[in-house]
Amino acid sequence: MANRAYNFNAGPAALPLEVLQQAQEQFIDYAGSGMSIMEMSHRGAIYEGVHNEAQQLLRELFGIPDNYKVLFLQGGASTQFSMIPMNLLAEGKSAAYVMTGSWASKAFKEAKLIGNAVEAASSKADQYKRIPALSDIQIPENAAYLHITSNETIEGTQFTDFPDTGDVPLIGDMSSDILSRPVDISKFGMIYAGAQKNLGPSGVTLVIAREDLVSDSPKTIPTMLRYDTHASNNSLYNTPPSFSVYLVNLMLKWVKANGGVAAIAAANAEKTKLIYDAIDGSGGFYRGFADAASRSQMNITFRMPTEELEKQFIKESEQHGFVGLKGHRSVGGLRASTYNAVPFASCKALAEFMADFQRRNG
Repeated sequence: MANRAYNFNAGPAALPLEVLQQAQEQFIDYAGSGMSIMEMSHRGAIYEGVHNEAQQLLRELFGIPDNYKVLFLQGGASTQFSMIPMNLLAEGKSAAYVMTGSWASKAFKEAKLIGNAVEAASSKADQYKRIPALSDIQIPENAAYLHITSNETIEGTQFTDFPDTGDVPLIGDMSSDILSRPVDISKFGMIYAGAQKNLGPSGVTLVIAREDLVSDSPKTIPTMLRYDTHASNNSLYNTPPSFSVYLVNLMLKWVKANGGVAAIAAANAEKTKLIYDAIDGSGGFYRGFADAASRSQMNITFRMPTEELEKQFIKESEQHGFVGLKGHRSVGGLRASTYNAVPFASCKALAEFMADFQRRNG
């Protein structure tokens, strides 16, 4: 489609045109049923097949071991901020958090409402421009788990490697970089992610968790906030966000058709390099926010000489079909979110626009 926007939104974010077209074709009549999948019972064989296929595709593409559960939940990653300590932070234990930016801070804030939560490391003193060194992470002896945010969408930083936590479960909020690169799932006790950046549309939250962590939740927690409720019912205890799960299924098939996670990671590196090169080669006209060693492959954050120029950049970019380049309101500046479904052509067009804008305003 010639009129597709250059979509750099941070979330909900770009979906592949092929996925949207397939959903459009199947919207009214799914699999010859005479119904949209939105109209079907989640107890029926057709929806359950889509649901189970999505789980299996995730296992295949992400290399999820057999002793892990794959759950489709609701409430976004923000609900997981509370569910995790409610289910896993026992009395006498501490929840340890690596403070890397806005989303890590929100998760930490919720944990402190539930029990004892401590900072294991922090880059706050450096304005969250970097990921703390793994050697700086201090896990308390009584730790129930260590929580990390693998990619900070607002600051534009990302873990390049993950800490070895031994017997302490490592929990990762991968909302903004899941399936963007291969990950050794066995290093984690739990991974969770909102779907609306790399997995599909908003409405469904993925949880990948070791069975021992989700098989016996405390009996004092409300039913819907217990992991064992969902683990023992194949995420079908209540009505799931069925259309969102269906679109996740289509998105996973798209990832597979495009070579799998390793191929997606190579494509991501190639396309984001275009924009980082435009920043680094600008002689200071564009300034990357994150330290080079901590730069995200998903969210490219940068500033310009003045806020007036930044506003002009946003205005002109919108006139040229670019969407979502304004930085988060809490930090300002500019941000290009280059998730899996953002095409190479969009990143190339942005790099060219940046060069042209600098020629005219530098």
